[in-house]
Amino acid sequence: MKEVKKLESAFKEHLGWQAQRVSFLVQFLIAVILARTVNLAELAEVFAGKANTDSKYKRLKRFFSSFAIDFKIIAELIIHLLPAKDSWVLTLDRTNWKFGKKNINPLVLGIAYKGIAFPILWITFSKKGNSNTQERIGLIERFVTTFGIERIKCITADREFIGQEWFGCLLYLEIMPRIRIKENTLVTNSRGQLVPARDLFRGLKPGEVRILEGERLVFGFELFVIGMVLPTGEYLIIVTGKEPETAMTDYAERWEIETLFGSLKSRGFRFESTHITDPERINKMIALLAIAFCWCHLTGEWLVERKPIPIKKHGRKAKSIFRYGLTALRDALSNRYYRKGRLISMINLLVESLVNKPLIQPVIYWPEVLSRT
Repeated sequence: MKEVKKLESAFKEHLGWQAQRVSFLVQFLIAVILARTVNLAELAEVFAGKANTDSKYKRLKRFFSSFAIDFKIIAELIIHLLPAKDSWVLTLDRTNWKFGKKNINPLVLGIAYKGIAFPILWITFSKKGNSNTQERIGLIERFVTTFGIERIKCITADREFIGQEWFGCLLYLEIMPRIRIKENTLVTNSRGQLVPARDLFRGLKPGEVRILEGERLVFGFELFVIGMVLPTGEYLIIVTGKEPETAMTDYAERWEIETLFGSLKSRGFRFESTHITDPERINKMIALLAIAFCWCHLTGEWLVERKPIPIKKHGRKAKSIFRYGLTALRDALSNRYYRKGRLISMINLLVESLVNKPLIQPVIYWPEVLSRT
């Protein structure tokens, strides 16, 4: 199909890979959408080509074991596929699982968009538990070096992502945090005394939001503090550098990275079915899944313009934009003879997204900024 060749050509221009590697990428995207799994043995069964299944399986293993990927170029590609937006809400979180005794623990930085996050940068750990401050700063370093700061509206994260050095880095770079803190974090009250944050939100009814008057000292920085009581009785307390009135609304977009993880895992490509445990190989797998995710989401948006997703009785959509696109792509790829016209349109959609948007140039050089912190 000539449209597949056009797609390969568009990827080659962006990635700079050899033709054989670009062809592998396109075939992988098609296979992972068809199979809805990253298990290499199952992917080999639907991977295109004249070779037998065992040979395809070995080819898949060779790619992840030996081919080097420039993740900066992948990040630029994902930004290229992200629908245009004036400002970005960054969302940071990790997902983890175990294969046997091995921990698989990716930390992902994404951009919130229409109920889900586009994965931009990530790092995978083989350790159990939280990331440390330097690992988080490393992701921000990579983002700023590649894309600059001017398009960042704020960064959202949960209670795991706190600490004086981390907040100091964000505030120095003027990246506005909208980050949840633990309810026992010490915050100054109206008399300047340090008290547990929860004490400042006593008496709130579930769903009621309180913005503390003026900036308060948190982790050694003067920040605005906003809190509410969840229906469970738990406190949701957020700190930010400015514009506290919109902090809760912005923080709500943090959940979109959880939706992304669900799409990469059980509701999409069954990421947890991989037998790969090496962190660098997991990073490569995320890179390919990120591109597949973008194709599905772009397709879903295209379909919504033609036929909106039905709304169920509970008021929510019957499926996500991503799942709408994934289902349609699988149908078109599985029935190429009967859905040829639709499949061509879906391939051309990805091609046009690759070739029609200008690249974003950063406006700040990270090492210079880092040397002054």
